[in-house]
Amino acid sequence: MDCIHLTLPRPHFVGIHWVCCCCCCYQEHLFPFFFNLAVKCEGPSCIPFDDSCPSQSIEQIVFWIFFVTITIILHVFLHSFHLLTIAALAKNMANCQHYCKVSKEELFRPGEMMEKKQKKFLTVAPFECAWPNDLRFREAGRGCIAFDAFAHNDVTVVFREQVGSQHYHYKRDNCPHYTVIIGSHRNKRLKIEVDGKTVVDAAGVGLCCSSAFQSYWISIYDGLISIGKGRYPFQNLCFQWLDSNPNCSVQYVGLSSWDKHVGYRNVNVLPVTTNHLSLWKHVDYVEHDLGEDDLEQELEDEIANHESWGLRKFLENWELSDMFFIVGKEERVVPAHKLILEACGDFGLSSSVEEVVHLPDTSYSVLHVLLQYIYTGHTQILESDLCSLKSLSLQYKVMSLVKQCEEILERIMSDKQLVESAQLVDISYPSWLQRSKTFPYGLPIDMERLERFFSTGEYSDLDIYVGVHDIVLRSHKVILGSWSTPFTKMFTNGMRESISSTVCLKDVPLEAFKIMLEFMYSGELNKEATEGINTLLLQLLLLADEFGVTLLHQECCKILLECLSEDSVCPILQVISSVTSCKLIEETCERIFSMHFDYCTTASVDFVMLDESSFSNILQHTDLTVTSEERVLNAILLWCLQARELHGWETVNRSLVNSTPEMLFGERLKSLNEFLHLVRFPLLPLDLLKKFEGSSLNQQITTFDHLVKEAIRFLEFGVTDFQGSQRFQHRKSSFKELLYICDGDSNGVLYFAGTSYGKHQWVNPVLSKRATITASSPISRYTDPKVLVSRNFQGTSLAGPQMQGGRNTSWWMVDIGPDHQLMCNYYTIRQDGSRSFIRCWNFQVSI
Repeated sequence: MDCIHLTLPRPHFVGIHWVCCCCCCYQEHLFPFFFNLAVKCEGPSCIPFDDSCPSQSIEQIVFWIFFVTITIILHVFLHSFHLLTIAALAKNMANCQHYCKVSKEELFRPGEMMEKKQKKFLTVAPFECAWPNDLRFREAGRGCIAFDAFAHNDVTVVFREQVGSQHYHYKRDNCPHYTVIIGSHRNKRLKIEVDGKTVVDAAGVGLCCSSAFQSYWISIYDGLISIGKGRYPFQNLCFQWLDSNPNCSVQYVGLSSWDKHVGYRNVNVLPVTTNHLSLWKHVDYVEHDLGEDDLEQELEDEIANHESWGLRKFLENWELSDMFFIVGKEERVVPAHKLILEACGDFGLSSSVEEVVHLPDTSYSVLHVLLQYIYTGHTQILESDLCSLKSLSLQYKVMSLVKQCEEILERIMSDKQLVESAQLVDISYPSWLQRSKTFPYGLPIDMERLERFFSTGEYSDLDIYVGVHDIVLRSHKVILGSWSTPFTKMFTNGMRESISSTVCLKDVPLEAFKIMLEFMYSGELNKEATEGINTLLLQLLLLADEFGVTLLHQECCKILLECLSEDSVCPILQVISSVTSCKLIEETCERIFSMHFDYCTTASVDFVMLDESSFSNILQHTDLTVTSEERVLNAILLWCLQARELHGWETVNRSLVNSTPEMLFGERLKSLNEFLHLVRFPLLPLDLLKKFEGSSLNQQITTFDHLVKEAIRFLEFGVTDFQGSQRFQHRKSSFKELLYICDGDSNGVLYFAGTSYGKHQWVNPVLSKRATITASSPISRYTDPKVLVSRNFQGTSLAGPQMQGGRNTSWWMVDIGPDHQLMCNYYTIRQDGSRSFIRCWNFQVSI
């Protein structure tokens, strides 16, 4: 008997096990089905064939042929089903991944998602500073910060030993720090300051960009400050500067601004290693979902919330309008303002009567685009309307818009595109044509024409009577309203000024108001007002605050902060102490006053005019620096007396012999009792306290008596009820310790005089006339004053003997000039190493 071996095809189930392992949700339904088939069809099937029974064999052959055919069809079906199953599994796997992705996002709570969105970039308001927690060098004095910035000017980065506050500003920082300012002086210079003193002022280096975010990096390595542009640190180096006396303790980084908002994003702090170029791989640079234009627009929106001004709000607004268009067949009425239109082109408008301009063949959409371009500097239009816009712009001679339309049309035609396209085209006033960085920044206004309208009064709709003499200044309501919200309300609130063409401002200084008007028309401050700190500048600051002219207010604040000195703080504090918007200047003045307390309270009596709050802040300031607590007491007594001349406590004590505290101090007697607690009596000499104990001040002022007795008890017996109080702690001293140690050192009185008291590198003080040296013997090759004070010892500089009072004496006299106080705790005598030696000596001082 022969046997025919028919091997049934075996289905492949390789993918089944992978599916079961990777997606268990299909295991329960698919695996048993395929497993059963696999068992039934597993392996070769041997079919016996018995040729001894032909009839039966033929039937068997037919049967088996039929069976094999069915089996093959079933195999093909199973194979196709298997492929379809795998495809379905892949699709469901993709759905599972999408589900997992959505679920991951859903794990964030709404607040966290909002916080994530808000961290796209950081906006720093004018005169503020942000100190993010993660902006800290790993190693003090060594690190790099990489960031993107969006600003018109003054991208300011501060490096300090400790974290500052939100209202921190480098101009009033008394702690060691570095400050790097990119785009200083209205985006013209790069500045580096060390402890508030400018050490680098370079033109045209690393300037910032106002039209897009720009990447920068700043590194510090043991006093070497490197600044560059670009996304990757240590490439595209722009500037380097090495500090000869490096501060190796700076560790915290602050992102600051000056007078305008600054936007920061992608801020990273990196370590500085040997291989600098490898660090760019560690930069956490995020490509935001929002486009560059969207981020800039979001930043501009934040700025707009801070500065709500400009002509945009008067676009097609009936408020303050003095003419209107009747446009199209539907005769739609569109209001406008003569001054603005004539400053941008030639509309042929009369300055005397209200104008009506008919444009029957012009569609409203085209006129709207023209007005939007004039009032905002930006617009959008369909490509199909470009020719109509060009014709209308040419008719009214808005030439900047005509030129842009021509360029866009030429570009479209060169690209062989249909002008009838429904695609929108963006049109903006070119930045290179903008003369001013304030008003009318971004607008197609001819500045010379606008200033001419101001000077001639053409198209004027307002007469302003200023001061007691009723001086008339002609102006335009739309300009004043675009700068000032108070003026806008004055002209639109339905009151008398809304329908009248005159306004009376009686209590306004004339010259300051003229300068403010000029600023509104030109966007620039008059040079007369910017020459240091003067009365005119302070009046201008108050006017800007009163009428809400924000940019003018910021310009005045900038000038004040740059020109502050110990001579000007008192007059400024008297003016701005009641102005809430000048808080930064007030705090800076108080700090400068406290640091130069001795000078400010002895140079003049201007400080007695300060209000109680300001004087109290100065007395309690952490930077208060004095030579003696007696100076603090004298200043308090002078302020409470409202004295007209300078004197000490002895004069006040004599006045109390024939008077009473109530008569002498008046309404400030209560303040005197409060301020006396700020004098640290235990730090005064005991003999002076004994004088106080027998004085009229002690007898008639109870608080004074109590504090003096407490101080005496503390000095004599070490007993006090307020141990640990500030009253027993030493203040900062205005004296500088100048200890001469060896030849060539950077200390000592004469070295300090040779640097002009710390202002520049050392120069021999005799040659610079900072000190005068005389000797007992005439000047000669052996008696040379400039050799005596040089940093290199020379044994040939000798003072010969001179007969005085019957004795031979030799001496040197050193005169360090007036206006200095020298407290000699110890002195050094230098021996030249010869056989001669000093037998006796005497140290004498004269004032």
